[in-house]
Amino acid sequence: MEKLRAGIVGATGMVGQRFVSLLADHPWFTVVTVAASERSAGKPYAEAVGGRWAMTTPIPAAIGSLVVKDASKIEEVAGSVDLIFCAIDMPKDQTRALEESYARTETPVVSNNSAHRMTPDVPMLLPEVNPHHLGIIEAQRRRLGIKRGFITVKPNCSIQSYVPALHPLRDFGIQQVFVCTYQAISGAGKTFKQWPEMVDNVMPLIPGEEEKSEIEPLKVWGSVGTDGITNAASPAISSQCIRVPVTDGHMAAVFVSFQKKPPREKILELWKGFEAKPQALSLPSAPRPFLHYFEEENRPQTRLDRDAGGCKDNPRAAGMGITIGRLRDDKILDYRFVCLSHNTIRGAAGGAVLTAELLKAEGYLAAK
Repeated sequence: MEKLRAGIVGATGMVGQRFVSLLADHPWFTVVTVAASERSAGKPYAEAVGGRWAMTTPIPAAIGSLVVKDASKIEEVAGSVDLIFCAIDMPKDQTRALEESYARTETPVVSNNSAHRMTPDVPMLLPEVNPHHLGIIEAQRRRLGIKRGFITVKPNCSIQSYVPALHPLRDFGIQQVFVCTYQAISGAGKTFKQWPEMVDNVMPLIPGEEEKSEIEPLKVWGSVGTDGITNAASPAISSQCIRVPVTDGHMAAVFVSFQKKPPREKILELWKGFEAKPQALSLPSAPRPFLHYFEEENRPQTRLDRDAGGCKDNPRAAGMGITIGRLRDDKILDYRFVCLSHNTIRGAAGGAVLTAELLKAEGYLAAK
């Protein structure tokens, strides 16, 4: 299989670095272009990142030697690639305009940014949950006046632990969800070296995160219409998002009520048996299992379980799985449980890579 040429826009930041590490030896995509702000442009990637490289593996030599391009030079960047992964750090209105400019060059954009998450004709993908939302791409192309390009986005990292766990239970009529997320510092693009204030500390506010946690699941569960995706009317979601002194891994404490309360054994059965299109298609980054429930009362734990999803036959899926534990009756709602996801893999770059794999498998990506 001939690999598609990929570009990473915003390659020097935390999520951009994760894209670099995940795509370094990808079987379907090869990174040929890295782009960032004007201050990084013209430097070899390894030099532009300098001492800010935050991954545990070294900078891949082939990517480290690439000269960084100016992300604002749309035609120059787009002309060298078949698709773009976008993790640029800019104000939303500027990001929205930049991504549409790339799409108008007939270059597909797989975005990690929030700018287009609420654009009705832009699919916001959790590949195991709403792959059918790709059907709205044709409406987006009509609006933008293009034939090949488009934009897809991934949801906020805060919802990626608990929405997958709730999804198999929707037939029981989820009514209310209360969730408190405990989010790692890499979600802010930081390490402890860069953010010493977080050592031995907890911050009770992550600006904008709670609103995203309450609204974005409703688009993920929404219905596809002629011109856009209509958000689901329920469940009602109330969230608190807290920053904790952890390098990677977002944990969620979830409380949920149903129209018809399912037996505990049925919930465990649905979690254990849940597989979706990425698994059916054997996509390179698809975890097996996607959902894993721990019977141990003290699991999942961030350090032990954030890299779930990989196996001997597919180490690429490490960090792409969702782990769940402590399912029990609740005195106010019906049930409560705990979930965990890796925020910069499943919740950010890895989720976008899996989306690109799904796009390719479904015929939305091809060489220019």
